[in-house]
Amino acid sequence: MPAALAAAVTVAIPLASPSSVPTADAWTPMSPVQVAYNHPGPSGVAKGRLLGFNDFHGALEPPVGSGGLVNGVPAGGAEYLATHVGRLRAQGEANGEKVLTVGAGDLVGATPLISAAFHDEPSIEVLSKLGLDISSVGNHEFDEGVTELKRLQKGGCHPTDGCQDGDGFEGADYKYLAANVVDKQSRLPILSPVSIKVVGGVPVAFVGMTLKGTPNIVNPAGIASVEFLDEVTTANKYAGLLSLLGIKSLVLLIHEGGQQSAPPTPQDPSSCANFAGPITNIVAGLRPEYGVVVSGHTHRFYSCALPNSSGANTVVTSAGSNGTLVTDIGFSVDRKTRKFTEVSARNVIAENGVKLPDGTYAKDAAGNFIRNPELVNAEAKAIVDKYRAAVAPLANKVVGKITADISRTNNAAGESPLGDVIADAQLAYTSSQQAQIAFMNPGGIRADLAYAFSPGGEAAGDVTYGECFTVQPFNNLVVTQSFTGAQVKEVLEQQFVGFAGQTAQRILQVSAGFTYSYNTTLPAGERVSAIALNGVPLDPAATYKVTSNDFLANGGDGFTKLSVGTGRVTAPGFDVDALVAHLGAGAVSPGPANRITKLG
Repeated sequence: MPAALAAAVTVAIPLASPSSVPTADAWTPMSPVQVAYNHPGPSGVAKGRLLGFNDFHGALEPPVGSGGLVNGVPAGGAEYLATHVGRLRAQGEANGEKVLTVGAGDLVGATPLISAAFHDEPSIEVLSKLGLDISSVGNHEFDEGVTELKRLQKGGCHPTDGCQDGDGFEGADYKYLAANVVDKQSRLPILSPVSIKVVGGVPVAFVGMTLKGTPNIVNPAGIASVEFLDEVTTANKYAGLLSLLGIKSLVLLIHEGGQQSAPPTPQDPSSCANFAGPITNIVAGLRPEYGVVVSGHTHRFYSCALPNSSGANTVVTSAGSNGTLVTDIGFSVDRKTRKFTEVSARNVIAENGVKLPDGTYAKDAAGNFIRNPELVNAEAKAIVDKYRAAVAPLANKVVGKITADISRTNNAAGESPLGDVIADAQLAYTSSQQAQIAFMNPGGIRADLAYAFSPGGEAAGDVTYGECFTVQPFNNLVVTQSFTGAQVKEVLEQQFVGFAGQTAQRILQVSAGFTYSYNTTLPAGERVSAIALNGVPLDPAATYKVTSNDFLANGGDGFTKLSVGTGRVTAPGFDVDALVAHLGAGAVSPGPANRITKLG
């Protein structure tokens, strides 16, 4: 391996600016990451800074519940994110650095009503105003299909709904990159694969992509014309081509990630404690020109140094989700060799609250965090206010009641109180079809229902349509199919890796009366037991009516066994309508989260 690529790892001072370069023994996973390569040559270095975030999901307003907290600190909301990005950009520019703002996908899709009602044009508008330069696509950029993604990039009114705000739509000012998403006919990327920026006279290239597994987690109808290629093979192909152009410093923006795990609890946003995930193997296969990987998808925060194919370390980051964090990445490149000489990163919380002298954050009488007006970016607020007013009559309509907070956080068995409630809602919604069981995919539950949250000034416990839509923003259909008991067991077995092609464990949420146990230590296909409906063991030969959303019924999330049902009947409206109807039938309490038992 060339000496210029032999990495020596050094420790960074916690919370220090990445532009400062301490010299110490070794980076540890408990501190913000910093990787230093060989000392720069006599030509000196050019300095740059990346401000990164991922999985924004149209969080124009501050998220509620756990999604709006970073280790207890209230954070997020476009008008606050814009302030923190602006401050970090100003700091970098004051230090003479070239500052670029980058994303790692899922900036749109699975969005609250304020953005989704306008086909995510509000999010594109806000991110453009915030100064985003480049982003990879993520799986949720494909929620409405390839054609709609291209419209978001290039502009133009929606083909069905037009330009609902009356002032046209110019598309994103920033560039989406999709190196590994190619048209099946031309074999060319559907959007730009690479963006090249000049930092102090030195070219730095950005390659962007989503995870290869995107087809397993989006509606197949919108992506029939494209193929998703292997991440490592694609990244290294472009590294080779860029090397021929003399570009030796590369940044990978990729919608795939990993996560920290205990101990400690909670993890620091800028640490890399007990890190694991698909991004580890991807980085291990990358050429060493990739000195920085800005990642996403897992909605977790971290700053890590992970070995690439040469054995040298690459800095790998993620900023959680919902605009609650910004990753501040400092780097320098040698003017002569054009290679990275140093990279460092830390996550900065995009705080939106009023901090009290004791370190806690102010709340109102109902227990909601008070937002800090001094942290508001006026330009971003003007955009959000415009769409907030436009959607208010629908968003603020009270549709039902709850008796307490209903959380989407899973217990040890993988079941959540809100998952129970949604499954119950879909079962009730299809009672006319004699549905007996309902399944809900956990990834389709996007937010908690908070008892005291009152976006339209409604009473505590009242739930608005906007809150329901934030929980279930995909407008999936609700379908009922017939399965034998043996087929239902196969569906449950397919929750676990290794059975019928499943690549990730996903525990389906189940309706009242349906119970089962599972043991992950047993072989694939033999993990599920004690399946019962209303206390009666499921008969393998009997037929049962099973309800789910059409995403699952079409094989989404790897549940191909849910696509073999017969006699499919589609209910009127969408899945959010089922939740609205359930909440409107009477005050709903949190689900018991006791329907699934984990034995091992």
